[in-house]
Amino acid sequence: MAQVGAMAKGGSPLPEYQTLASRSLGDIPKLDAATLAAMPKMISTDSHVVEPDDLWKRELPERLSKNIPRVKIGLPLPGASDPAVRVEDQERDGIEAEVLFPNNGMALFGLDDVETQREGFRVFNDWLADYCKTSPKRLFGIPCLSVYDIEGAIREMHRGLDMGMVGAMVWQVPDPRLPFMDLDHYDKLWAAAAECGAPIVCHILTGHSYAKDFSARPRGNERVRNAVNRKEADTANTLFDFIFSGAFDRHPKLKLLLSESEVGWAPFMLQQWDYYWERFRETDDFAIARPPSEIFAEHVYCTFLEDFVGTRAFSWWGENNCVWSSDYPHFNMSFPRSRENVEKHLHGLPADKRRRLVRDNAVNLFNLPI
Repeated sequence: MAQVGAMAKGGSPLPEYQTLASRSLGDIPKLDAATLAAMPKMISTDSHVVEPDDLWKRELPERLSKNIPRVKIGLPLPGASDPAVRVEDQERDGIEAEVLFPNNGMALFGLDDVETQREGFRVFNDWLADYCKTSPKRLFGIPCLSVYDIEGAIREMHRGLDMGMVGAMVWQVPDPRLPFMDLDHYDKLWAAAAECGAPIVCHILTGHSYAKDFSARPRGNERVRNAVNRKEADTANTLFDFIFSGAFDRHPKLKLLLSESEVGWAPFMLQQWDYYWERFRETDDFAIARPPSEIFAEHVYCTFLEDFVGTRAFSWWGENNCVWSSDYPHFNMSFPRSRENVEKHLHGLPADKRRRLVRDNAVNLFNLPI
């Protein structure tokens, strides 16, 4: 773990090294204070909290708490656990609001013990809702749902929404016994989420994926294969199942956010799906009657952070379907230079398009009351 530098005035201490995003600003010059102050505030649609180390041990019986994985990812920034400091960090970084995901709690999506998963999410959702009460116009938590029991997941979604949370987070890679194509299992949840305007959210590294065991951290070739090949394959397969199962046509108000998967892969994949759907739709049975790209445009959102290839497409694609993220407080976060990183990626785009990508799409997706 890197050493942490001196405490900045009002907010988290800064690491003594530059974050990945800060190191890769390329030829975009560092912006002066006046330019930074003039830039519109942004909304991060993928940020994280860090739960107390003893949260589940404190709130669950030992027979369940012993099953909770111990995960350590992210930088030791006080704002990740202290919401008052978090708001100071937002001010410093030009952030109007954040949509918040778990940290350690992401590992619960891969648990095989259903009771531990269900009760672990209940504890986390209570803690996150309380965290967000410090600044309910700036901190928006997403409730995590155990979907082994769909009726229970619907109840937990509504409980989270009643506590001021937004959306509904499910695993990105399902238990192989419950693929997203199984609408008999998921359809009631999709219907309930669509009815109450809660987008379904799938975040990388959740569920029965290569990251099911967070303690297994490969290095070298396999580290890169996981971080790129397997991550995008997981995301593409999830998107494929949502589109080709007919979920969106069955529920016209249903929305999906694919979080922390970047965006450059999406237009290529949609182009290929359109081609093969058109080529075989007269001879094969499909649950959809229109091109996958059309369905995507109406229902699906992706987050971007450090994807210079993907953001080149914003001149002709994605302006209504992509949302910005800072990934605070993880290692590739853009804090505390988020506005400069956004300038690197969106330089040259019209102001109205930039505003949609860094703010308005997020407001519309989650119906944020700001």
